[in-house]
Amino acid sequence: MGAPSLRTASAQHRERWEVGDIVRRYGPAVRCGVEHQRVLRDLAQCRTAALGGHLEQCASCGTTRPVYASCRNRHCPKCESLAQAAWRDAQQALLLPIPYFHLVFTVPHALNGLIRTNPRRCYAILFQAVAATLKTFAHDPRHLGAELGVTAVLHTWSQTLVDHVHLHCIVTGGGLGLDGTGWRRSKGRRYLFPVAAMAALFRGKFLARLVAAHRRGALVCTGPSAALAEPLAWQQLLTQLRAKAWYVYAKAPFAGPQQVLNYLARYTHRIAISNERILDVANDQVRFRYKDYAAGSVIKEMRLDAPEFLRRFLLHVVPRGFMRVHHYGLLANRHRAVRLARCRALLNVPAPPAKPAVAPSPAERILQLTGVDILRCPVCGEGPMRRTERLAPDTS
Repeated sequence: MGAPSLRTASAQHRERWEVGDIVRRYGPAVRCGVEHQRVLRDLAQCRTAALGGHLEQCASCGTTRPVYASCRNRHCPKCESLAQAAWRDAQQALLLPIPYFHLVFTVPHALNGLIRTNPRRCYAILFQAVAATLKTFAHDPRHLGAELGVTAVLHTWSQTLVDHVHLHCIVTGGGLGLDGTGWRRSKGRRYLFPVAAMAALFRGKFLARLVAAHRRGALVCTGPSAALAEPLAWQQLLTQLRAKAWYVYAKAPFAGPQQVLNYLARYTHRIAISNERILDVANDQVRFRYKDYAAGSVIKEMRLDAPEFLRRFLLHVVPRGFMRVHHYGLLANRHRAVRLARCRALLNVPAPPAKPAVAPSPAERILQLTGVDILRCPVCGEGPMRRTERLAPDTS
């Protein structure tokens, strides 16, 4: 791996590379489990003849072009933009005209090996510990005495694709009184709750759940966590984690609900690296752009051997069926409609507008997002593109 260097400006034309291109070229040599193989296969086939599609022809000039199907894998950079837009529209109805706070709960890197071998269990423990921490502070009358609304989003990566497991939480700046009779506003303008106290409680709740899972045999200690199979090593890890100050970061409050929505739309469907960050692939190395937060958010470049790039990318594949976004409190699915209606009544705000009877088509959604009309002929710019025939998947 080459050392990172400061980004240099260049006006030279370059070929555009995508994660899918790297997977197609180097993926067959990557040794990984079945779940990761499925992700690599999907990304390699996305919008290629392998998935089939249809043929389009311009009604004006007769230009034809194939349009191939998407893989719809949630780890695919090319498929997440439409899913992000649909999710954003759905969240519009959940927002209240109140302040919102942004908190980040980070897991110590000493747990990275255990998380790699137990992702589903450890991610669940992280969500549970964060939710319990916020609930404890929110229900305490010294801090709020109310039920909060929380949206928690799992991220597992740093800008250089190494392990950095953390939850981004968007939290209502107030909540529904525990007796349901009033709305209680948050007492602080900059911080929802004391950050150091939240970090200590978060550490305790996470470790209590981790120890309980270990005692009942729900954790596997193999591969990068094999050493933890020894009781002494396990106890040493716990001692280290209990002595360490855990990290909770309180970012500046959002300016309003629309800013919250824009932020959520960017973060909920973000994956480890976007295609836009990939600069080139040459000499079996991938060069990509990243932001160095430790150096004041300076933009730098990094080169990785292609197999190492894919290895790091696969570190952040979430277990199949595991949801990266969880809602708690006022936003929990079971009672959300009733509780939000009660909050709006107490805040004297109208109900959100009803959803349109017909959802926008993918072409309409792309036009809204990018301003590009994919149904307009790319050659003459006039005639609409119309489907003429179906293209079967190419299995050769």
